[in-house]
Amino acid sequence: MRKLLSICLVFLLLSAPTASAISIPDEQKLGKTFMKQIRDQGLILHDPVADHLINTVGNHILRAVPPQPFHYDFYLINDDSFNAFATPGANIFVHRGLFASLDCIDEFAGILAHEIAHAVSRHVSQSIDRSKLISIGSMAGMLAGALIGASGGGDAASAVTVGSMAAGQSSMLAYTRENETEADQKGQLFLDATGYSPQGLLTSLQKMRAADYFGMDGIPDYFKTHPGTGNRIVNLAAILADHEDPADKPGPPKTIDFSMVKYRIIGLYGNPDKYMATLKARLARQPEGAALNYGMGLLYRRLHQLDQAEAHLQKALSVRLFDPLILLEIGRLNIDKGDFNKAITVLSGITADKVLGDLATYYTAIAQIETGALPSAEAGLRQVLETAPDSFVKANFHLAHIMSRTSNSPMSHYYLGVYHARTRDVKNAVFHLNRALETLKDPAYREKTQKELADLKDKKHRQG
Repeated sequence: MRKLLSICLVFLLLSAPTASAISIPDEQKLGKTFMKQIRDQGLILHDPVADHLINTVGNHILRAVPPQPFHYDFYLINDDSFNAFATPGANIFVHRGLFASLDCIDEFAGILAHEIAHAVSRHVSQSIDRSKLISIGSMAGMLAGALIGASGGGDAASAVTVGSMAAGQSSMLAYTRENETEADQKGQLFLDATGYSPQGLLTSLQKMRAADYFGMDGIPDYFKTHPGTGNRIVNLAAILADHEDPADKPGPPKTIDFSMVKYRIIGLYGNPDKYMATLKARLARQPEGAALNYGMGLLYRRLHQLDQAEAHLQKALSVRLFDPLILLEIGRLNIDKGDFNKAITVLSGITADKVLGDLATYYTAIAQIETGALPSAEAGLRQVLETAPDSFVKANFHLAHIMSRTSNSPMSHYYLGVYHARTRDVKNAVFHLNRALETLKDPAYREKTQKELADLKDKKHRQG
């Protein structure tokens, strides 16, 4: 009976009339244009481990959602604020600072369920319709400019925003409190149906409320996806006070331990000056914590304090024997120390891993370059560029190095050009791609080079 009631409630909520919204084709076009501008600015953080977790959780929650007019995509934003949001066309973004603020997979799932509920309810398109802004290009530029500004884009944000939005337009796109309540209610139902605890949504809201006290003035209203957080906490707590899990509630999917992903993101991308003291304090209370030691090892490695990094990584490994995430970092540490053969030995055991295989292959190739095994290194670098080009942009740089060492100047220029294009160094990208065209004979690579140059010209035109 409880399951039947839940199904009926889901149906009623999801079949409720949608308020006035822009058309689905217009929203699809807007989402596509918006994503082009975000990619051009390099705001998306491509970490295979974090991406795996986000997509595993997000796609599992989508199992509770009825057929949708959009394909849902999930992205990690390279920004340290506590935030997540849905944009036109069902693009869901999570800031890396969100990971640092949460403590378990249920809290993370709660945030994603809430944002998915916004997209299912088409709250973004309703907000856009209320704003009465018609130009797709202007709207996409305004949204992108607001996000770039929120992420510290500086001049880039000003260039995008000034030409595309008037003062006050960002606040016109903010969610209403009714939108937030609806997203909380639907999010709770999605969590129930997919095995995550809806208590995670409540505790994540409490942490979001605490974060607000420290100030979020740099984030535009549209990207503050939690107006009325205090009232939402009260309402959700009242709902959950009498909540009972369905008797046949499924278990969530297996994925990488949330704490390991959390401290990976802190260790690899967080500001060491901000997080070092925090992790030290936590380690003082929990010296055997594998995830804490793992994160501390990553921070020390970034500071080039390799002995301290090794000590913490080995401590983490003693708690989580044969953990591939820890072994991967020990392999990288051996590269830093110049012990390339040992690095290759450690990494060879991870190359078949479903999630970490490409990372292990990439770092193995770097070690192989140093040992002179250039054909093997080249094969590995080509492999990761084939499977995940956005995650391994620097593989182009290393391939350029291999081409140079094997006296293949045209291809060395080609790969350097691609590398600079992906890192938004347009001047050097154009220089090397033009140099490649002067002597490249392979028709396929000549065509690729010409396309890269055309894409650079198009990006320059879009950015004014």
